[in-house]
Amino acid sequence: MQFGFTIKPEHSVERTIAITRQAEAAGFEYGWLFDSHVLWRDPYPLLALMAQATTTMRLGTCVTNPATREPSVTASSLAVLNEVSGGRMDLGIGRGDSARRVLGKPPTSMKDLEQAVHVIRALVEGRGIEFEGTMLELPWTSGHQLPVWIAGYGPVALKLTGRIADGAMLQNGDPDLIRWFVSQVRDSAADAGRDPNHVQVMAAAPAHVGDLADGRDRTRWFPALVGNHVVDLVNKYPREDLPEELTAYVRDREGYDYLHHAEVGSSNASFVTDEIVDRFCLVGEPEQHIARLRTLAEAGVNQFNLYLMNGNEEEQVELYGKHIIPALRDVAPARA
Repeated sequence: MQFGFTIKPEHSVERTIAITRQAEAAGFEYGWLFDSHVLWRDPYPLLALMAQATTTMRLGTCVTNPATREPSVTASSLAVLNEVSGGRMDLGIGRGDSARRVLGKPPTSMKDLEQAVHVIRALVEGRGIEFEGTMLELPWTSGHQLPVWIAGYGPVALKLTGRIADGAMLQNGDPDLIRWFVSQVRDSAADAGRDPNHVQVMAAAPAHVGDLADGRDRTRWFPALVGNHVVDLVNKYPREDLPEELTAYVRDREGYDYLHHAEVGSSNASFVTDEIVDRFCLVGEPEQHIARLRTLAEAGVNQFNLYLMNGNEEEQVELYGKHIIPALRDVAPARA
C-alpha cells in the first residue's frame, strides 16, 4: 500500500514545507493540497516549494475543479510544476465544492469536468487539443505524463472515473462503501475496454493515532464534509441507486457553514455520531489503523491519503512513519 497526506493550505509556508519534508522522510509517497482559494492559500505556489523541498514524493491537488481556473491555465501551471519537480505532478480534480460554494456558485457539471480532464492532460503532456473551438498547444512543455485522479461518489462520476481516469479519489474510510465505489469504477473501466486494475484507488480520510475519544472528536468534522456531497447525490439520484450506508446518516443534518469547512470542533458536525466517525475515519491505537488499512486494501485500495488536519500534525506523521507505514508497505490491493 502507498501512503499520501493532504493538508489545508492554512499553515505558514515554513510549516507546510517542514511537514512535507518530514512526511517524505517518514515514507509518505504523495503530498496533496486542498484547492479552495478563498478559504485557504492558493496551492500552486506552495506545490512549487514542496517540489523543491522533496526528491521523490509525487504532488498534486486534492482537489481542483474546472472553474476556479480555466483549464488551459491549470494545464500551464501543472506543466511548469512538472519542470520544477522533474515530472512528479498529479492532477486531482472534481466538480468543485467549497471553492465554488463560498463564491455563491454551484459545482460544475460532469460534462465540464470530463472536458477539463481531456484538455489539461493533453496540454500538459505536449499534445494539441481543441478547446471551445480553438486548437491549443503548450509548445514549451516538457511533456511529462500527468496522472489524473477524479473525485466523486455518484454513479456518473464513478463511471467517468473508470472510463478516463488514472485513479479514483474516494473521500471515505469505510471498507464497505469503498467496495461499492470500486465495483462501479471497475465495471465502467471494463465496459470501456480498459484493464480495471490499471485504475488506481485512493481512500482519503482523516486519521488520528491515540486515544479513541480524542480521535473521534478531532475527526468528527469529516463525515459532515462528506455529507455535503451525499446531500447532492440524494437530491439527484433515486435512493435505491445509492448505498444506504452512505445516505442514511445525513437525515438529521441541518445545514453546513462553509466558513468552518474541514474544521476540528465545527458545529457542522453536531449530527455526526461516534459510529459514523468510526466508519468513515481511522482512529484509535496503531493496531486499529493497521487492521482497517488491511481491510481497505482487500477492498481494492492502492493508496491511503491521510487528511492531516486534525491537530498534532507532526506527531501524527511521526507515528504513521514509525508504526503503520512499515507494517503495510508490502500489502497489495485486491485485484479485479
